[in-house]
Amino acid sequence: MTRDLFGTDGVRGRANSFPMTAEVAMRLGAAVGQYFRRDKAEHRVVIGKDTRRSGYMLENALTAGLTSTGMNVLLLGPVPTPAVGFLTRSMRADLGVMISASHNPHYDNGIKFFGPDGYKLSDEAEAEIERIIAGDIELCQPAAIGSAQRIEDGRGRYVEYAKTTFPGRGRLDGLKIVVDCANGAAYRAAPEVLWELGAEVVPVGVSPDGFNINEGCGSTNTRLAQRMVLEHGADMGISLDGDADRVMIIDEHGEVADGDQIMGLIATRWAREGRLVGGTLVTTVMSNLGLERFLDGHNIRMRRTGVGDRYVVEAMRAGGFNLGGEQSGHIVMTDFATTGDGLIAALQFLAAMVETGQPASALTRQFEPCPQLLKNVRYKPGNDPLQDDGVQKVISKAEARLKDKGRLLIRKSGTEPLVRVMGECEDPALLEETIDSIVAAVEKVA
Repeated sequence: MTRDLFGTDGVRGRANSFPMTAEVAMRLGAAVGQYFRRDKAEHRVVIGKDTRRSGYMLENALTAGLTSTGMNVLLLGPVPTPAVGFLTRSMRADLGVMISASHNPHYDNGIKFFGPDGYKLSDEAEAEIERIIAGDIELCQPAAIGSAQRIEDGRGRYVEYAKTTFPGRGRLDGLKIVVDCANGAAYRAAPEVLWELGAEVVPVGVSPDGFNINEGCGSTNTRLAQRMVLEHGADMGISLDGDADRVMIIDEHGEVADGDQIMGLIATRWAREGRLVGGTLVTTVMSNLGLERFLDGHNIRMRRTGVGDRYVVEAMRAGGFNLGGEQSGHIVMTDFATTGDGLIAALQFLAAMVETGQPASALTRQFEPCPQLLKNVRYKPGNDPLQDDGVQKVISKAEARLKDKGRLLIRKSGTEPLVRVMGECEDPALLEETIDSIVAAVEKVA
């Protein structure tokens, strides 16, 4: 089956343009409602969202579609993506929905679906939903139309749960923490969790206006949080993205640690404690070669997947592993959550600080990264620069130059019309020259 709507992380696009229109969202809601409808008295759906203005439009449209197929909708309001996964299971819902475009600008939006187990849907499930959309959707009888209501304690439930993931009866007393919520979904939940655990909290990116999500802040733009850590003399900083499923950690000197460093720390700690299932960390092809060498030195296996936290989770579930993630800051710990959770990952980092008494800077540099360079080239939707013969020739030549010295990874983004050109090489000059040659070739036809 083809998948025309779904990408690597649900359905995503520019708000009020296909497929992010109210019309498509309503039909999508009806189709997914039909897919999850079972022979029982009550069907429940929980819907969360981030702080984008377009979220109201999509929330209402999805609700209309879902209720038309007999689903009772529970509206959570702004909550992190991992909260939707948690609450889908906790509230015994048939389905969870998150309206968010994650780290993208405000003018984009997206829709992610979670099954009753709290995990994102499989490729097969998404393909079947697309098949339903393409056909005649079976609407329910008037007496079976679903209801919709606001749930006021959804965020509170998640806050209380997140606190329980902090080891033992540990506290954050005496720590000053900057938390950048990207004017997004965690703008209330993240500061609440940290403050209730005893920290002195310096919140930034907590004034959403519907348009400033991820704007000059968040995990993809950490400069604001870095500056605030230095200005306030904070012990560390936590930088989340718009839906709070990814995180970057900032040490007391304002230096940033990405997901690879965080995973390296958690993996080695869990391995020492006998908690790392299968002695394995699941990562993607984007993770740094330095992380792989570091883990090998600690007798920890690395299993790589395609890019996207859903593929990390699929590999984790297939192998029974409990730790995985992405360099971009998605950290998946299935002992605690069904998807990446930036806040809970940050709490694991803070637990290491509290238990070891070491500063953040001593924990954020687990390994020396191999020089890595990533450049993006935007292309016109409908075009595929990577199919061009000239581009392929340049890529082949570049691969030959890096043979035995590094590696290349060239791919299209699953969420934006971008070609991502990434390489690693011990020779930074050769690396930059090689990447630039590919970027120039792609730009010529993009």
